[in-house]
Amino acid sequence: MTRIGLVVTDPTTFTAADPHLDAAPLREALRRRGADAELTVWHDETVDWAAFDLLVLRSPWDYAGRPAQFAAWLERVDALTAVLNEPELVRWNMDKRYLAQLEGVGVPVVPTSYHHEMSTLETALTSQAASTPHVVVKPTVGAGARHTGLFARHSPAALELGRAILTEGGVVMLQPEVPELSEGREKALYVVDGQVTHAIAKGALLQRGGGLRGGAYQESPVVLEATAQEQAFAGTVLAAVEEVTGLPLPLYGRIDTVDSAPHGLVLLEAELFEPLFNLQLVPEVTEIFADAILARG
Repeated sequence: MTRIGLVVTDPTTFTAADPHLDAAPLREALRRRGADAELTVWHDETVDWAAFDLLVLRSPWDYAGRPAQFAAWLERVDALTAVLNEPELVRWNMDKRYLAQLEGVGVPVVPTSYHHEMSTLETALTSQAASTPHVVVKPTVGAGARHTGLFARHSPAALELGRAILTEGGVVMLQPEVPELSEGREKALYVVDGQVTHAIAKGALLQRGGGLRGGAYQESPVVLEATAQEQAFAGTVLAAVEEVTGLPLPLYGRIDTVDSAPHGLVLLEAELFEPLFNLQLVPEVTEIFADAILARG
């Protein structure tokens, strides 16, 4: 019997979302297929990782608070058993500077600058075009919109957030506000074995002036149709990931997009190791996902 660990985080220490929301139904689908599947917390020191035939990363969402520990754990378990998506891909995907690499091979992205020190961030904020009244400041390593804010480009709060990110040893990303994102028109395209299974709009998250709408990270997922153009775009992004990393097609992923008047259809993020699939809204995808896992096991 194949023993599969679905890697999550401890819900008692991470309360922004339910880390079992996807993993629990996926576990049951795998068990119905005869696999010995269980949920495993990645930082649980009592787990015997070598006892698993396969580990599937699902919701290790607190990695952003301890990325070095998570990277070390990936290296350790990679030597003990099979892991999907591949640890080398995950390490690459943890830092959003991968967007610059994908842009370099032709994937359109939101214009982004990266800053390792305050002086370049200050210069970039000052030189932002007058047509960009608001900007987004965030770290290159992060999850759940932590240390992410939408500000007027001359706001002291933008610099304060940048300073906080740098103080923690991070790198600052600076982007112009995309109006369509503030209108809740981001679309997430979900892929399993390279095929788009469904698309979801999760609503706008950031409020101008800093912070999250409603005061907490709260998605409002709605299932949408993925257009032929969007499906082709997802394929283009995955092909670019393969080109840049030299790694095979990932088992699963989420391609975050927005169709923006100033930029066209662009990539916001390619989430390749901890995307919430919202399987409660698309139970049929649970079965597709389970079959794909066992085919790789």
